[in-house]
Amino acid sequence: MLDIEFAEISDCGPVREHNEDFVGHLLPSTPEQVRTRGWLFTLADGVGGQDRGEVASRLTVETMLAETAKAAPAESPSALLTRCIQAANTRVYEAGHGAIATTVVCCMLRFDKATIAHVGDSRCYLLRRGRPAQLLTRDHTVINEQVRLGIFADDAQRTMTRNVLSRSIGINMFVAPEVSEHTVTAGDMLLLCSDGLHGAVADEKIVRTATSAAELEEATQQLVTIANQSDGGDNVSVQLIRIKSVEAVGMYRGRPYRLH
Repeated sequence: MLDIEFAEISDCGPVREHNEDFVGHLLPSTPEQVRTRGWLFTLADGVGGQDRGEVASRLTVETMLAETAKAAPAESPSALLTRCIQAANTRVYEAGHGAIATTVVCCMLRFDKATIAHVGDSRCYLLRRGRPAQLLTRDHTVINEQVRLGIFADDAQRTMTRNVLSRSIGINMFVAPEVSEHTVTAGDMLLLCSDGLHGAVADEKIVRTATSAAELEEATQQLVTIANQSDGGDNVSVQLIRIKSVEAVGMYRGRPYRLH
């Protein structure tokens, strides 16, 4: 059976007056829920420069958790996360009429699969022993979209647009999340974070810090500390999940069956 351990932290940082990030999780309470619902981790980063970014991030996480808790067991993780993100987008849009916004990244774990969904530039990394960190998300920024379309800006334009989001929760009535599914194995770690971490600390140092601490709580605190020491100008949020064991399954007519 899938078994995990995790730690999470959200820190205001030494410069900001309040924390516009918000994190949350939904845990199974029975072995049956481990198989039918799994675990959900979600992290949102209220968009700087918008009013009430902390409202947008909190509404997003709370909606994601509430929608997942009442979902039908048969609903696929990809469909469920897509639906939950749209529900969160609707709630934030109605609360701010397009004037408040947030990013979101979430991870649902069932059997031997991690389903990742995101909007914006909050990230999810897969950390696997002996390998470089694998980024499972793609930053939804203007500069990334330009590169994808073959538009190459000069240095000044790149500097001006590198943190400008091309997608976020709450700006428009509808949003298109990016969703992917990945197989996980025992010993893997998944790291969700806001740009307060990945924008201040190099990926190599993030991996080294996350994997060298004896306890996950210690690792998350160390990640916040190095982000604050390196920059300190933003809120920093981290969710760190270690896979202890997995249950390999196949699917037949939409139903899982155990692989021997």
